[in-house]
Amino acid sequence: MKYALVTGGSRGIGRAICAKLASMGYFILINYRSDEDSARKTLELVRQSGNDGQLMKFDVGSIHEVEGALGAWQEKHKDEYVEVLINNAGIRKDALLIWMENQQWEDVIRTNLDGFFYTTRCLLKEMLIRKYGRIVNVVSLSGLKGLPGQMNYSAAKAGIIGATKALAQEVGKKNVTVNAVAPGYIRTDMTKDLDEKELKKNIPLNRFGLPEEVAETVCFLASEKASYITGEVISVNGGLYT
Repeated sequence: MKYALVTGGSRGIGRAICAKLASMGYFILINYRSDEDSARKTLELVRQSGNDGQLMKFDVGSIHEVEGALGAWQEKHKDEYVEVLINNAGIRKDALLIWMENQQWEDVIRTNLDGFFYTTRCLLKEMLIRKYGRIVNVVSLSGLKGLPGQMNYSAAKAGIIGATKALAQEVGKKNVTVNAVAPGYIRTDMTKDLDEKELKKNIPLNRFGLPEEVAETVCFLASEKASYITGEVISVNGGLYT
């Protein structure tokens, strides 16, 4: 059995990644924080894709919840390990810096950046011992370009991009690759409040992307076919920023 963990797997890009990885033969650990109904819909989609999975409820920004949930799983699967980790969980709490409250900064950094750190550290040791692993971090156009009103989000995603490049150098000799995918405007719950008609005028392909289009890139990097790619950040943004 091959296992993959997708954080924030209950909706949007995470859901599409779960379905694609399932079609590649992985048993999917679907992480979610609170929306169990959506997580169950993802599990149904995983099963329709020809494989199976299980729900894993924990807050990636809480070290105690991450270590508790993943530690319990590892205790029950002593002869197995999670060979693919997709760090996808993320939140936005937009505001201009001058108006940004401490909680808006702390919540976004905790979920996006701390969540990457806690989850990756918990699973990395087994990848190194087994000498195989794929880590793919879903970042953002905001982390590359910076977007006004998203200083906290941009900072978190840029932090993950730097961590991706550093970690890739630390673990490459153990056949563990670490890459990032930076989506632009993708049709998900996170972008439903944006004016697509107006924003797509700046996108060369003249549309928002689909979660499945991001999932294709993420899952390629998670496959054996991408064995000589590491430390990279691949944009999926319709040409908006290169």
